[in-house]
Amino acid sequence: MQALFIGQAYIDITFLTDALPTGDDKTIARDYAVSFGGNAVTAGFACARLGIAPDILCSQADDWLARMFLDMAAKYGISIHGRKVRESSLSFIMPKDGKRAIVRCRDNDFLHPFPELNLTGCRALHLDGHMPEAALHYAKAARAAGILTSLDGGAVRENTDELLRHIDVAVVSARFCEQLGLGVEETLDYLRERGCPVAGVTVGEDGMFWYEDRGPTRRLPALDVPKARIVDTNGAGDVFHGAYVYSWMRDGTAGWEQHFRFARAASAHAIQHLGNEESLPTLADVEAAMSEWAEKQPARG
Repeated sequence: MQALFIGQAYIDITFLTDALPTGDDKTIARDYAVSFGGNAVTAGFACARLGIAPDILCSQADDWLARMFLDMAAKYGISIHGRKVRESSLSFIMPKDGKRAIVRCRDNDFLHPFPELNLTGCRALHLDGHMPEAALHYAKAARAAGILTSLDGGAVRENTDELLRHIDVAVVSARFCEQLGLGVEETLDYLRERGCPVAGVTVGEDGMFWYEDRGPTRRLPALDVPKARIVDTNGAGDVFHGAYVYSWMRDGTAGWEQHFRFARAASAHAIQHLGNEESLPTLADVEAAMSEWAEKQPARG
C-alpha cells in the first residue's frame, strides 16, 4: 500500500440539459457520463491516473452498481477495502454555467465496523471526513507512523475539530468557512490553531488562499480557462486533492507551492470534460494545462 484514501463511494450520473422536467414532462439530455464518484474516491482515482495507485477504503454494497464500481477500480489498479452497506450510493449531477446541481441518494448506514488495515509502506493518507470514526482512527495511526495526513474539508462534520489535530495538510472549501461562520483569513487562523502545518481555502474562480508552516497567507490564482471551454466543474476539487497528494509522493522535498500549482493545473484540465472519469488528467494533460493557461487576473473594481 503506497497511499490510503478513505471516503464515501458513489456512482455519478452526470448529464447536460437546460432544465429539469416537472410533473409529467420529459426532456432529453444533450450528453451524459456514468462514472465513480465521491470526494476521496475521485481523488484516489486521480492519483492513480497520474501514476500512483492508492488503496481506497469506502462504502460498498452487494449489488450490480458495486460490481461496476469494482470494475472501474480494477481498471486503474486500485485495491478497494469495502465497508458494508445495503445499497450503493448514487449522485445525479447537472452542470450548468460553471456550477452544478446535485441530487444524492446515499446509504451510509454501515452494517459492520470499518476494517483495520496494515499501513506498513504507506506514505500518504487522504480523508474527506466521511466515515468519521474511521477517518479519526487512521489519522491518528498515520500521524504516529510519520505518514502524511491530508483532509478535504468540503464540509464541517461531526468530529472535524478533533480530526484536524492529526492533519498535516488541510484544504477546505468556502462552504467550510460558511459553516464555521468565519472568513477566509479567520478560517486559516482556525486551521493554524488546530496545528495543521499546511492549509488552504479554495474559493472557486478566485483560486486558493493558503499557508505553509509559520509563513504568511499566500494567494494562488486560478488558471484562466475560457468559459467556453468549461464543461463540468463537479469533481475538479477532488482531482485537485488527488493531484497534490500525488505530487507530494512523487517529490516530497518540493515546497507546497509546487504541489498546489501542479494540482491547480490538474483541476484546470478536469473542468473541460464531462464526468469524473473523463476529467482525470495524465501527467501530459497537467503539463499542457500549465503551459496553455495563464493565471486569472483579478477583476478591476
